[in-house]
Amino acid sequence: MRSLFLRWMFAAGALLALSSASATAATDEALLPRNLSPWGMFLSADIVVKAVMIGLVCASLVTWTVWLAKTVELRRKSALAVTRTRALEADITMSEAAKRAGAASDAVAQLIQSTAKEADLSGGIIGDGLEARIALRLERVEAAMSRQIARGTGVLATIGATAPFVGLFGTVWGIMNAFIGISETHTTSLAVVAPGIAEALLATALGLVAAIPAVVIYNHLVRGIANYRALLGDASAQLMLLVSRQRDRRDFSLARAAE
Repeated sequence: MRSLFLRWMFAAGALLALSSASATAATDEALLPRNLSPWGMFLSADIVVKAVMIGLVCASLVTWTVWLAKTVELRRKSALAVTRTRALEADITMSEAAKRAGAASDAVAQLIQSTAKEADLSGGIIGDGLEARIALRLERVEAAMSRQIARGTGVLATIGATAPFVGLFGTVWGIMNAFIGISETHTTSLAVVAPGIAEALLATALGLVAAIPAVVIYNHLVRGIANYRALLGDASAQLMLLVSRQRDRRDFSLARAAE
């Protein structure tokens, strides 16, 4: 009888442990999100983590928009600057260069127009002062055109510097919520903890996805802008050579260029 009682107690304990394990597994399965894809993790994430993810996606869209717009602008303006600079290398006068530039608004055309305007204001008086004033005007126009072409690139530097930290904030917030969930469910099962941690790490991944292209594109655009500034410097040098050449020839008819 005693042996039969012990066998019955052992069987009851095993059945109780099995039922407890089954209940725990069922609870863990109920706590798991149905969809563990990136979209599913986004939908099941905390509102703060969702806001962080949406902000990072918007930052990434801004990065690629700036890249496309600035690439097109740089190529168009650089090609036009090269064309006009090559025209200045020919044996032409300032009045002819001003007529060709007309009322165009590109950078080299504005350099030519500024030179013609200073010559007109000087009343045709030839001297070192005229060349110094023209050089000052050209420097100011170059600076203004450089600021204009660089407009919008600062946001890329901001995104590249802050996006990883924004993603890290979302990760910290998500992991904090995961630990709060552990304390509320009174379980340390990996099946319960893993989805919340995965959702949190998704924010860091999006931060890197936003930051890495922003840094690469920013550096690429900075090099393109530097090349464009060099083209403007070449155009200014050609204009100064043209002014000096006409001064030596005593054929300084810049006053007509502004007409």
